[in-house]
Amino acid sequence: MSKKLLLILIIFSLNLFSFHANARDFIDKGYYIIDLKLRIEWLKCSAGQIWKDEECKEEPQPLNMEEANEALNILNQQLEGKWRLPNKKELESIVCKECVGAKIDSKIFPKTPAGSFWTSQRNWWSPKFYWSVNFFTGHTYGRFVPEKKLYVRFVRDR
Repeated sequence: MSKKLLLILIIFSLNLFSFHANARDFIDKGYYIIDLKLRIEWLKCSAGQIWKDEECKEEPQPLNMEEANEALNILNQQLEGKWRLPNKKELESIVCKECVGAKIDSKIFPKTPAGSFWTSQRNWWSPKFYWSVNFFTGHTYGRFVPEKKLYVRFVRDR
């Protein structure tokens, strides 16, 4: 095998590994995803969607903080575990900068809207605002008041 061909194969292998390395941190369990790196479980669908026939159905619904907490209470009554809003670090960890469209792996988190999602954390510089992660830009912002309607994805500890 020529050195040039061998070099091309090595570069291709490295690129293939780096492209799929993030997906190796997750295990698909149907309606939820196990995050091996952070030792948490994510609901696969955003709030307002339902997991049915192996896909997220319905449209995600933006919620204000009060509505998100109400949805969380209902979720904890219906599903096993203690579900919660993710913290800033957790939500930032599922941003996919190289993804086209929504900045999230759509194979792991299907039909995720390219919009802002709530975290559980207040902005420490300006406590009346909460941190959010925007899956259109992949950036984090600390500028939304709790009355603002943003998307929600719930998580629970393993």
